[in-house]
Amino acid sequence: MAVSMRDLDPVFQGAGQKAGIEIWRIENFCPVPVPKSSYGKFFMGDSYLILKTTASKSGAFRHDIHYWLGKDTTQDEAGAAAVKTVELDAALGGRAVQYREVQGHETEKFLSYFKPCIIPQEGGVASGFKHVQEEEHKTRLFVCRGKHVVHVKEVPFARSSLNHDDIFILDTKSKIFQFNGSNSSIQERAKALEVVQYIKDTYHDGKCELAAIEDGKLMADAETGEFWGFFGGFAPLPRKTASDEDKTVDSHTSELLSVEKGQAEPVGADSLTRELLDTNKCYILACGSEVFVWMGRNTSLSERKSASGAAEELVRGSDRSKSRIIRVIEGFETVIFRSKFESWPQATNVAVTGDGRGKVAALLQRQGVNVKGLLKAAPVKEEPQPYIDCTGNLQVWRVNGQEKVLLPASDQSKFYSGDCYIFQYSYPGEEKEEYLIGTWFGKQSVEEERVSAVSWASKMVESMKFLAAQARIHEGSEPIQFFSIFQSFIVFKGGLSDGYKNYIAEKEIPDGTYTEDGVALFRVQGSGPDNMQAIQVEAVASSLNSSNCYILHSGSTVFTWAGNLTSPDDQELVERQLDIIKPNLQSKPQKEGSESEQFWELLGGKSEYPSQKISREPEGDPHLFSCTFSKGIGNSPGGFKVMEIYNFTQDDLMTEDIFILDCHSDIFVWVGQQVDTKNKLQALTIGEKFLEQDFLLENLSREAPIYIVMEGSEPPFFTRFFTWDSAKSAMHGNSFQRKLTIMKTGGTPIIDKPKRRTPVSYGGRSSVPEKSQRSRSMSFSPDRVRVRGRSPAFNALAATFENPNARNLSTPPPMVRKLYPKSVTPDSATRSAAIAALSATFEQPPSARETIIPRSLRVSPATPKSTPESNSKENSVGSRLESLTIQEDVKEGEAEDEEGLPIYPYERLKITSTDPVSEIDVTKREV
Repeated sequence: MAVSMRDLDPVFQGAGQKAGIEIWRIENFCPVPVPKSSYGKFFMGDSYLILKTTASKSGAFRHDIHYWLGKDTTQDEAGAAAVKTVELDAALGGRAVQYREVQGHETEKFLSYFKPCIIPQEGGVASGFKHVQEEEHKTRLFVCRGKHVVHVKEVPFARSSLNHDDIFILDTKSKIFQFNGSNSSIQERAKALEVVQYIKDTYHDGKCELAAIEDGKLMADAETGEFWGFFGGFAPLPRKTASDEDKTVDSHTSELLSVEKGQAEPVGADSLTRELLDTNKCYILACGSEVFVWMGRNTSLSERKSASGAAEELVRGSDRSKSRIIRVIEGFETVIFRSKFESWPQATNVAVTGDGRGKVAALLQRQGVNVKGLLKAAPVKEEPQPYIDCTGNLQVWRVNGQEKVLLPASDQSKFYSGDCYIFQYSYPGEEKEEYLIGTWFGKQSVEEERVSAVSWASKMVESMKFLAAQARIHEGSEPIQFFSIFQSFIVFKGGLSDGYKNYIAEKEIPDGTYTEDGVALFRVQGSGPDNMQAIQVEAVASSLNSSNCYILHSGSTVFTWAGNLTSPDDQELVERQLDIIKPNLQSKPQKEGSESEQFWELLGGKSEYPSQKISREPEGDPHLFSCTFSKGIGNSPGGFKVMEIYNFTQDDLMTEDIFILDCHSDIFVWVGQQVDTKNKLQALTIGEKFLEQDFLLENLSREAPIYIVMEGSEPPFFTRFFTWDSAKSAMHGNSFQRKLTIMKTGGTPIIDKPKRRTPVSYGGRSSVPEKSQRSRSMSFSPDRVRVRGRSPAFNALAATFENPNARNLSTPPPMVRKLYPKSVTPDSATRSAAIAALSATFEQPPSARETIIPRSLRVSPATPKSTPESNSKENSVGSRLESLTIQEDVKEGEAEDEEGLPIYPYERLKITSTDPVSEIDVTKREV
């Protein structure tokens, strides 16, 4: 598109150069900047332009332009706003998405800029309107609708305005009442409370009383009686009737129109395909309540204005007056627009350099405008961080059919591509011990063992009362957290499990399982000693890459190969991995281009190989979605829908719902405390469905890592996407009760928890220098049993295995110690009986299996059994205690702990105690 400076309003010079919001109001048909102090304040008689600039992870700016039309704005002003929006887009390089916003029918994206709500005021600059001056407080009634963003509308102050379906806010001089209709949801009530707070702060200077009124509550309650007194006393409410404002245009068949010289003509086509859109034209796609304007890259500014005018003309009809107009530029179409077409290519090559932002920037630069930020934001260049403490304890099991085998510490970072594994990692969090339980599927692993692995992991999470985070990981798509936990990770070809061996026997496939004496080639990768991997690849020359280092061995002959594009740090990792794969053997270094004949002979001769570095899937800009479920009809399964939450914060995570945080490279399924158990068990299936349906049409990998995160136990690699307050996620009650508590107490309640002495270190370095980092993070010993101090039974069992000299420095001292002193040691028979009884409770088939596994993955049920790999003390104890919530270690024989906290016997802490402790609140004791 050719752009001339005389075609652009000078007020737009320099717009969109930094992330944030910019607003203009139409005054005498010209845009005038609105001061930041007035952002969020809209007048019904005016039209506005709102520019939202977002900096993506790639450094590029993304723009959304909205033009908002008050209900009393003139038709000429509305038309001026539409035209000026096209000009603003042109000034930004012609790639912004443009939205028409009508008062009372705004998009959720628009409302998300002004959380919790907008309340338009009477008045305006045109047609003789005057802005209403603040006078004596006037009692007003508002209706609130929406679970994620709230549409607020003032309604007549009368009982006839109330109904059972919505939430109403009565704003009086001394008190604000929130009336919750009996049919409204808890989430809607919680969001409406944010509006109450907004009204309190905006119109009462934060000084007035609040009251929540429940629909149907009797007059006995004083506040309820006061509320109904404003309406002349209590009386039954009428049924809600659909007003013209509530009616929406039915989504009928989409119609595509071509715009020629301001006239829209239908395009005759049996189905909508991308090929129908010509880059030299503009089109209108009418889809019921949504009207899209598509503008080809080669269209002129006047043609785009003409197409926008045609769309405005289309929606002026009585049945479309509230329709939303969304204008998109070729190459920058929204997901919703693309989804209207039966076929849309994954990527369309659009040349945007010639007539795009570069040309606009050059024009502005000649005018003396600083265009540094116009072209691109500062790119984000940083190494991915694990955001997890890497000094915790790791246990790993290999799945063998329906059983799982505990691996010794020396083998727990050596995986086989034909096997499945389960790992449990415990690490110190900010306030308590955190857990991550995950499954790893090798590329050649069999379906039956994948099902068994998920079943075992789900059982472990359920036994820990859903307090642990869960991960599903595929070989080749491992996240940084996984590599940081394992530190030195090796993947061998083949497999050791019965499932893999049976599979290759049935298919008559040669067994390529790694052997120390055979020929093997390993690609070495990673960023340092705490994050390095050796992946076995085909031992042929085409497996080499100039950007990597490799280890090649045949028996006692060992070669190392360094590509020309590798660094000294890369080559150092090879030496470290050699110490694990082929220790005590001298290697023969080979540099690319000067290899020996023997090296090429082992690889079967020379051949072409790539030089481009294997790049991992980059993390994208995060998107938050809420999940809703619809019940199936008859025997058919229910539906699964998602809705994006724009400009999200922690407060958008409602405890009654399930949310998905999509980061492209991996996804998180967040599950609220109030979600019923059946849906909790479906969390992994929900994540898999999300990857399958790819709602953002971003070509998501079906094997992307899935994390399941439970409210109250959010790991730091999830909370980093928010400004996080852990006290909020630890609160009890539903969303409405929590927000009401916060509002009435004037802030977030402070939850008193013992602080951890060892600081969290995301770099993987322990704060205790004397302790070996390697042994600390990689080994698990029964002498270091750490038991969550929840009940005497668990404490007593842990006492039977306690080593009096062991102390894990990463856990806080428990406030209440065990009943049994160190001198009392149960005999071996008692210990064996305790282990046997505990083991029997965990040998049952996992109850969650049938609900958590998708139908396509189910196999015939069988009873899993945990089988130790050897009879060593470590394996026998570790495998039997795996489902204990291993957390706190115990220190006996002292009157006080290290922090001077008093210690009491358990019998004195019970409510029924004959000699209770007087210093402890009776309501906080164990019942």
